[in-house]
Amino acid sequence: MADLVYRKIMRDLKERIFNQEFNDKKLPDERSLSESYGVSRSSIKRALNVMAQQGIIFKKRGSGTFINPLYLKNQSLFNYEGTNLGVTDSFHLDGKRPGIKLIDYQVIPASKELQQDLFLEPDDFVYKIKRLRLLDDEPIIIETGYIPIKIMPGLTPSVVKGSIFNYLSEIEGKSVTKSFMSILAEPSNQQDQELLGLSDKEPVGIMEGIFFLDDGTPLEVSNMRVHYKYLKYNTFVSLDEE
Repeated sequence: MADLVYRKIMRDLKERIFNQEFNDKKLPDERSLSESYGVSRSSIKRALNVMAQQGIIFKKRGSGTFINPLYLKNQSLFNYEGTNLGVTDSFHLDGKRPGIKLIDYQVIPASKELQQDLFLEPDDFVYKIKRLRLLDDEPIIIETGYIPIKIMPGLTPSVVKGSIFNYLSEIEGKSVTKSFMSILAEPSNQQDQELLGLSDKEPVGIMEGIFFLDDGTPLEVSNMRVHYKYLKYNTFVSLDEE
């Protein structure tokens, strides 16, 4: 429950920041935020700490908490946060309407590579799920994922047309909290060009990796082929020893 509280605070604060509600680029102090949200200061502190780690805000000793102007200037499409790393909840939408088109859904034997990546046995099966993600009906990502059946036996086509990770959290009571991702680019192939509307001279961005449950169990091997104009990655580097 505490996790859910601080995540809601983060989402609301981020929306208020993106809507330029804080004209002086300074957030209220923790006590004021605690009173306005009706939650404990520990929940406020946790939300602000995560936002600081993401580079959205920074704390200036003796002066308060401020919004990072470079973050607002260079917003990426994805903003992973909180205890669920699902793509659906991580879109920075700017008022755009997200959508999902299911391209392929099937159950297949786990290949040797998937057995290694997902810690599976030779006789294990996985879901192969290919989806096209859209913003305002414009295709932006071809997403192919492999999920072990034994982890999510109730994963139906109707479920995968929405947020898989939200279903996992709400129905199964599990959260995806870690991932190992590689980000690169390469020449687009014929399928990229057909589904994402690219020319044969335009590249495609790639985000690929493994998502892990909060107990360390590998949940999904994922490959996302992203329209290059949406491939923008921000990171925040801290040299503090803390």
